[in-house]
Amino acid sequence: MNFQPGIEYSSLSDVGMRRKTNQDSFSAIVAPDEAAWRQRGHLFMVADGMGAHAAGELASKLASDHVPHLYRKMLEQYSTPEALERAIVETNAEVHRRGQANLDFYSMGTTASVLVLVPQGAIIAQVGDSRIYRLRGSQLDQLTFDHSLVWEMRNSGQLPADTDVSHMVPKNIITRCLGPQPTVQVDIEGPFPLEAGDTFLLCSDGLTGQVRDEELGPILANLPPREAAQVLIDLANLRGGPDNITAIVVRVTDPSMVANAQHEPPIRVGMDPRPQKIPLPVWIVMGVCLLGAMVLLIVQKPLAALAACIASGLALGGGWLHKARILSGGVSDRKSTRLNSSH
Repeated sequence: MNFQPGIEYSSLSDVGMRRKTNQDSFSAIVAPDEAAWRQRGHLFMVADGMGAHAAGELASKLASDHVPHLYRKMLEQYSTPEALERAIVETNAEVHRRGQANLDFYSMGTTASVLVLVPQGAIIAQVGDSRIYRLRGSQLDQLTFDHSLVWEMRNSGQLPADTDVSHMVPKNIITRCLGPQPTVQVDIEGPFPLEAGDTFLLCSDGLTGQVRDEELGPILANLPPREAAQVLIDLANLRGGPDNITAIVVRVTDPSMVANAQHEPPIRVGMDPRPQKIPLPVWIVMGVCLLGAMVLLIVQKPLAALAACIASGLALGGGWLHKARILSGGVSDRKSTRLNSSH
């Protein structure tokens, strides 16, 4: 009852001025207690669907429902970033399956931008061109990479960064999303260290297409999350609102979230935390050796019996050593590495 989540947030979505349906979807799941906070953190997600009829609406809804559910389930076996990635990959497979099963939903897709705040910091997952920003003081940074044709061409050097390509390359052509293909590549970044006052914005391109980055910062800096989200949506609508608009504003309000993060163990990936069993052949060898030792004692060969007991002990020791090495990553192909912030 005394648990404080340490954040203030608001999540709003609007159909816009020209669309009849809202193909955006979102999730905002705050940990209800200390145990949940330490296990899975706070999760926020924006999904922007695409497809004819109700396909886009279905795709984004599937994503916003499945990713949080699968993420929580995957945490039983994997670290936070691995669980998040696997949740999105499995969600992609489900959206793809649903799209293939019905002609009305064929090739439906959706973006997915996910922010998870855990004791070690902020972890981000990205597919598509929805965005996640962080405002720290007066500095606004876009933490995600747009999987769009324009951004990909600029990243590869085919277009200069300051080139106006609006008349050459449509901005709404995306190169990666959930659904159309059976597999998907997910960008995972973090953990980004948190500071008191950090404000995160998750939004669909219905917002960023109408509101410039230079305008986002002052609004986020000077208004509480709920008012900021509403003003951003209203501003996009005042400028025509040609697309659905979704905005989630999350602000870190508790300095203890930042202080405690310094004492948290690092996030490690590539380790399987499931209990490892001693292989069955080890138990068989132990049983044979012990049985042999009993027989040798009966026939009054104590030295040979002692040797059999030693062999049984070595087998058991080898089994425990095998188990310990897998748990520590010593002999596993999946090596343990520490995640470091790239920003």
